[in-house]
Amino acid sequence: MAGLYDEVLIAFHGVWNRRWIALAVAWGVAMLGWLVVALIPNSYESKAKVYVQTQSLLESKIGITPVDAQQDLDRVRQTLASADNLEKVVRGTDLAQTVSGPRDIAARITTLRENIKVAAQADPSMIEISAVSADSSLSDGANAKIAPQIVQKLIDIFQEENLSGDRRETRQSLAFLDQQIAGRAKQLEAADQRRIEFAQRYAGLLPGAGSIGQRMDAARNELNTIDSQLIQAQSALTAMNGQLAGTPQSLPGVGPGGGASALSQAQADLAAMRARGWTSEHPDVIAQQRQVDSLRRQGGGGGGAVAGTPNPAYLSIKSMQAERAATVQALQARRSQIQADLSAMTAKQTDEPGLASEQEKLDRDYEVLKTQYDKLLSDREEIRLRGDVKSETSAVQFRVINPPSVPTAPTAPNRPLLLLGVLFVAIAAGIGVAFAMAHLRGTFATVSRLERAVGMSVIGAITQTITAAQAAREKQRLKWFAGASGALAGMCVLLIAVEFVQRSMA
Repeated sequence: MAGLYDEVLIAFHGVWNRRWIALAVAWGVAMLGWLVVALIPNSYESKAKVYVQTQSLLESKIGITPVDAQQDLDRVRQTLASADNLEKVVRGTDLAQTVSGPRDIAARITTLRENIKVAAQADPSMIEISAVSADSSLSDGANAKIAPQIVQKLIDIFQEENLSGDRRETRQSLAFLDQQIAGRAKQLEAADQRRIEFAQRYAGLLPGAGSIGQRMDAARNELNTIDSQLIQAQSALTAMNGQLAGTPQSLPGVGPGGGASALSQAQADLAAMRARGWTSEHPDVIAQQRQVDSLRRQGGGGGGAVAGTPNPAYLSIKSMQAERAATVQALQARRSQIQADLSAMTAKQTDEPGLASEQEKLDRDYEVLKTQYDKLLSDREEIRLRGDVKSETSAVQFRVINPPSVPTAPTAPNRPLLLLGVLFVAIAAGIGVAFAMAHLRGTFATVSRLERAVGMSVIGAITQTITAAQAAREKQRLKWFAGASGALAGMCVLLIAVEFVQRSMA
């Protein structure tokens, strides 16, 4: 412990002997450091908090969710520090007086981008905007004035972008969609014209809509249906012809005795048999037919035909028989027409194998274009509706919670602390230089150090003797040293005082 104490005393003695060198170094370092601190411009910061919230019942009805609204706010917040907005800030504040051309504006924009912060708070609807002004070419008062101007301009831009940005974006989107719709309309019209030309050349051979293959399949299905209907109509016509053959055209007149004649009764019985479906080869039908013929011959031998009236049943069956015959004839004509169309189309496909594929391609192109056209129309209407809802009915709550603060003191640098730090660094530098010089000089402060260095015993040491004149001079030098040291500390205190005075004036 005694050795450590001796070493400290030796170091202190070496520094004290070179105290003027230490003081000179301290003054030099302090003046240089204080000059550097003085050249650092003061930074003035202004902050503001903005509350933005969107609430609209109609927006949720058309699919605008709160998440979408928050994403719109985030987009505006993230693009607030864009080059265009920062140029508006430069031109809308006192910074416009410090620029003279595009190069100055670009430099100001770069500086603003580094000194502006737009941060979201814990509440997603709360946004904090801060700006720092530290232009060395401006005074402290000008920097303190420009900082809140920057923040206020950013708030104005934020509100403008939030409220009118949707309207501008809607106009741009609608203009783009209108341009795309016009182009798709022309393409759709050209595709439709190609389909019409193709239909005029080929597809007119078969009626209906769809491709040639679809029309031929429809025609074949219709032909099968007509064949079934034709078989049913022919069967009905055959049955009607049978009924008509067994029904007399007229009914015999009434005899003198008031009863029906034998011939009329025999004919009625024969008609009843045929109505049951009995054929002419049936024995009863043959016997009844012979009886009818016999009675007719007897009536003829009596001197004339039997008087009678038209049979209503015969006339009704005759009308139904004519209707069945017309139906069969119409079905046969329709069948012949469809068969002829199918034959012609089959021959056309044989001559031109790519006919069906060409029509399918035309139809496919038309359907694709029509789908795109309808989708664009739907998108345009949806965007127009969303834009109207956002710009006309959106309940946007925009409030400035904390207006831009007016800085009364610079936020950076902490000049008093820096001035004190420079003083301490200067003193440490002076002591360090003196200590280094003391170790570089080949002297020995104590007898023991000399003995360790030479390896021999020291017989004795002579103490320095100071005369009265030398003591007086040494005392005077101590006063000068104390005054110079006090002046260094006083200079630091003076600079700190000047800093506070400047702050109060700003």
